[in-house]
Formats: sequence, structure tokens, C-alpha cells
Amino acid sequence: MAYDAKLALEDGTILKGDSFGYETIKTGEVVFSTGMTGYVESLTDPSYKGQILMNTYPIQGNYGVNPEWFQSENIKAEGFIVRELSKQYSHRFGKQDLSNFLKEHKIPGISGIDTRALTIKLRDNGNMNGAIATTDIDDDELLAQVLATKSIVEMDLVDQVCVKEPKIIGEEFDDRIVILDFGVKNNTIKAFNKRNLGVVVVPYTFSLNDIMDYDPQGVLVSSGPGNPERVSEVMNLIPKLTERLPVFGICLGQQLIAKSFGAKIYKMKFGHRGTNQPVKDVNSSKVAITSQNHGFSVDADSLKDNDLSVTQINLSDNSVESIKHGELPVSGVQYHPEAGPGPHDTDFSFDNFIKQMETY
Repeated sequence: MAYDAKLALEDGTILKGDSFGYETIKTGEVVFSTGMTGYVESLTDPSYKGQILMNTYPIQGNYGVNPEWFQSENIKAEGFIVRELSKQYSHRFGKQDLSNFLKEHKIPGISGIDTRALTIKLRDNGNMNGAIATTDIDDDELLAQVLATKSIVEMDLVDQVCVKEPKIIGEEFDDRIVILDFGVKNNTIKAFNKRNLGVVVVPYTFSLNDIMDYDPQGVLVSSGPGNPERVSEVMNLIPKLTERLPVFGICLGQQLIAKSFGAKIYKMKFGHRGTNQPVKDVNSSKVAITSQNHGFSVDADSLKDNDLSVTQINLSDNSVESIKHGELPVSGVQYHPEAGPGPHDTDFSFDNFIKQMETY
């Protein structure tokens, strides 16, 4: 078999496979996701900026691509690693095949990779930088590009995915919230609109006065890519918001809320990515299956003498999945209640936030 694509990892591993998508070279942190479906939603999720995505489910592309499933305006992942690419798709809503989708957005893909072995490598050693090359390049030269790539801990990614000017969605609704944008997903906006709430998406650099000018009933601190330490300028803004309005955080948003109240954040070994993460409520003991995509987490020990408390944990590793303030209407979740394509076990998180706004 003639191979025409390469995947290089920072530990010196070079894997060869078949190219699809766009002919180019892209570097990023190689991560794995365990969802059986949702490749369109994942690829267009702003939280994957700076990362090369590998799905552990072996067949990708079998149901095609539809813009209705996008979580942003284009692909945000740097590349896509799959075991087997389906060159034909079958779905009544499918509009485009996966390879042409990547080609259109100038993203490389590599297939024919032993994704089971690569997943084990990342699980055992942790995520590592890598590069996909779908054009001709010497192995040593490709590896040199990988070794020259910054760690995601050092990357400024939020500015590459957030809005630059305010954007209003749902002007017809009487009540509205402001979303402080670090890389919000389309499904999050839709979750509020379907509950008859207008949404104003604003840059995370907005001041308190800029936000309050929109007369919101609450503020969502959105999900987004990378290290929360790289957007430390919002640490002064979030406490001010919590004194004025109910505040809710999702994923990176939860980390930023926790950090603004003095908690510590750490980088996880390989993170949580997929649609099958079990989360337990510490009070009711109820378990929900959640969609997740994060490589950083709140340090539970740093919350012991804090105004924030842990309300939900991950059953796989006991990491923090939800926090709540003891007095203020402030809370956050590490998972994605807006989950596309699912599951929808935690969709009630939006209802709880709306109740906070109504009773505040």
C-alpha cells in the first residue's frame, strides 16, 4: 500500500497513513475523543482550537456533514485522525462528505491509523504535540516542526475564536442574557433562544459597564479553548459581575469563575473528551451521562476553604464537574449541557440558571 500522509509525535513516533482533506501540514496537541457520533460538532467546536483531534470510534464520515450541525462558522480543530474514512455517506440530512468538508476548510486528515494503539499511548503518556502532513516532507523535518510547536499551556487561543464585536441573537425576546465569549458553541446560544431568551455575545474584554449597558438578566461565561491562565485579565471582571447578576459558567467558564474566587486550575494528563462521561451529584447521588471536551480542571483541594463548593464529580476520576457559591447566584459546570449531538441528560442546567435569574 502507498502511504501519502504522516503523523509525527513529539516523542519521535512517525505513523504513516492515507491522506484526506486538504494538502498541508498542521501542528497541534494530539487528543482523543470517545464519542461514537458527533465528528462535525467536534471539528467545529472552538474548544478544539490548537488541537489535532482523533476519534476512537473506528469509522468516521459515514453520515456526512450538514451545516446545521456546526458549532461555529468553520472547522476549529487543526487536523483529524481516523481509523477508517467512509468515502460514501448515508443520512437524509447529509449534504457533504467528510473529506471535502476538511478540504473546503483547509484542514488535513489522516486515515489508516491504529487509533486503539495511539489512544493507549496518549492515555499512558499524556497528550503530546504532533503534526499531520498530507504533503511531501522529510520525517526529520516534520518532527522538527512538532518540537518547535508551543505547548497548549503557552498558547493564546481564545482571541482566535471569540467575537470581536457584540452579536445579538434573538432580538424578538423581551429578556436577554449576555454571553462573555471565550469560544461559545452554537448549541449554547440555541439553548437560551428556545427558552425565549435573547442572547448578546460580547468579547471577553468587555468592561462591566459595557455589559450592563445591555441590561441583561444574567451572564454566561462561555466555554473555549486552552489554558485559563492565558485570559487572566477577566479575573477582576468576574467577581464584579457576580455582585450584580446571576453568573453561570460552562467548561472554561467554570474554570475562570473558580479561579476568580481563588481556586487553582491544573492541566489534566489526557483530559475528558467524548459523549459518555458519568457525572454524579454529591447531594442526590444521581448520575448523568455527559458530553465533555476539556484538558484543564478545577483543583478540588483548592476549594476546601473557598466560598465555592463542589456539587458534582466525575465518576471516572473524581474530578470537579460542577461548583456553586454558598451565597451568591454563581455556579458552573465542567461538562457541556448543550451537548451536540448528545446526550441531553444535563439540559436542565439551563433551566436552573434561568430560575436563578427569575428569583434574583
